Amino acid sequence: MNPQELIIAIPAIMMAVILHEYAHGWVAYKMGDSTAKEYGRLTINPIPHIDPLGTIIFPAILLLLGSPILFGWAKPVPINPFRFRDLRVGTFFVSIAGVSMNLALAFLFGLLFRLSHGGYLDFLGSAVLEPLEIFFVKSVMINTVLAVFNMVPIPPLDGSRAVMSFFSLKHWELFYRFEMYGFLVIMVLLFTGILQKIITPPILFLYSLFLGI
Repeated sequence: MNPQELIIAIPAIMMAVILHEYAHGWVAYKMGDSTAKEYGRLTINPIPHIDPLGTIIFPAILLLLGSPILFGWAKPVPINPFRFRDLRVGTFFVSIAGVSMNLALAFLFGLLFRLSHGGYLDFLGSAVLEPLEIFFVKSVMINTVLAVFNMVPIPPLDGSRAVMSFFSLKHWELFYRFEMYGFLVIMVLLFTGILQKIITPPILFLYSLFLGI
């Protein structure tokens, strides 16, 4: 990856992970939980959301290593599900909010890329269009990766919470108990390449769909 792509990819990652967390907080607020708002996290100001490791260091390492898959994370917004007006409905919609945001962003930037590629943005000039197109493509890939990755039903990923919402409340403790081991399981699957084999096909399908290639 050349220096220009590296410089453009970092803000694309920051936007993707920060808006992902903002979406969780916003939907939680609409479901009756104002915890994120009370902690000053219901904002698109990036500073309160930045996790030095997940938002900056980890993505930068992946970029420098030339990883084909880029992802990161922001500080999780504080959420108290017991403040939801309906615990199960609130848990489901808050869980899918981040993934929905990333898919919406991937669609938006894919549309912008198509408009640019079709000559509709030529009035901006090549000096502006070239870095913009790189940003659009990187944003589509990063948001698609985040969406698919978070759909994996392993705690604490969003997919596990969405699945959990369909179970009886008496079974929720099993999900919470497994959550402390979930991150370790995810790391093992990542470093062994198993997770990449699972998520790469849907990532490539959505990436091609959004960009129209």
